Amino acid sequence: MDIARRTFLGGSAATAGMAAAFPALGQADPVASAASNFGPGDGIAMLARNENPYGPAPSALAAASEAATKGCYYADRGLRVLHEMIAERHSLSPSQVVIGAGSTEILSAIAIAWGRDGAILCPGLFWDTTVQYGERQGARAIRVPLADDMNVDLAAMASAFDDNVSLVQVCNPNNPTGMLVDAGALRQLAARVTPTATLLVDEAYNELADDPAGNSVVDMVRAGQDVIVCRTFSKIYGMAGMRVGYALTSEENAARIRSHMMSFGGNTCGLAAAIASYDDMGFLDASRAAILEGREMIVEAAARSGLTVLPSQTNFVYIEVPDADAVASAMRARGIIIRPAYGEWRQYSRVSTGRLEDVARYAIALPEVIDGLGAA
Repeated sequence: MDIARRTFLGGSAATAGMAAAFPALGQADPVASAASNFGPGDGIAMLARNENPYGPAPSALAAASEAATKGCYYADRGLRVLHEMIAERHSLSPSQVVIGAGSTEILSAIAIAWGRDGAILCPGLFWDTTVQYGERQGARAIRVPLADDMNVDLAAMASAFDDNVSLVQVCNPNNPTGMLVDAGALRQLAARVTPTATLLVDEAYNELADDPAGNSVVDMVRAGQDVIVCRTFSKIYGMAGMRVGYALTSEENAARIRSHMMSFGGNTCGLAAAIASYDDMGFLDASRAAILEGREMIVEAAARSGLTVLPSQTNFVYIEVPDADAVASAMRARGIIIRPAYGEWRQYSRVSTGRLEDVARYAIALPEVIDGLGAA
């Protein structure tokens, strides 16, 4: 007892001395200094990364702040709660839900796991970063060109499918085109491939589509088909930097995905924010409204500039331009950051929505930039 008491008192004195020393070692406002490391710099309109600057929700921020005080503990209980919440919404078992450090971690794990059993069949243009990760680990990808209208060519994918394919991957709505995949055609593809392969549908932007439920295949998971649906808190929830994503699938597939993931336990603040805002419909409605308003501003600016846009159901727009890299460079000179060309698609410029005042800067600059390229 005496030894324990002396240790406690000595430790308390040492802790007090450390606390007194820290302010002198740090900056005047360490919180503000730390926060300055994230997000765009002053005067920069960030419209390149499909982020939602109107999030996280106030409910998420409050929960994350409170949870940070318990950051010394592993996040198992919070992880279990979020599993249960997601499962309940989709009428699934918690064991059918996989939560990861953003959907990126889950998609990467799927690419490795299924890539060991066969090829990954996918469109020629979509967000294929995780498929590329799988390829670096030895997976083989079969890329099917887009249709002439820039949509995912599901019929051609069905024709390219054979017994050597273990995974068929589609992003719906697609990134970077922003276009919805036809719901009926997607179900036809599922009927073609799921007897021998798994269909993976990345629904990162589903909540921004005009008919989220009608354009989702979560019901196929409930029906027991060999389907994986991935979702994320990065987009409409505005939590891209807090890294929370999830997959919905069979218990067998879920266990297989978990066995190939690199992290475990979850991020306390990210999970708390996700739990608090998952059912925050007030925030989601306001967030969606702001995103759709920004999207319409971009579409109108393109029309004023004589440019063609693809029909978007996301928080970004794919615009046909003379030279995507040149447009991005000219915008950057004005403090506006947009995506340069995607690979060979050098005549398409992807512009994300952002704060409406930043979108307005882009809308004003676009005609000037296009005119300048024409003059050059």
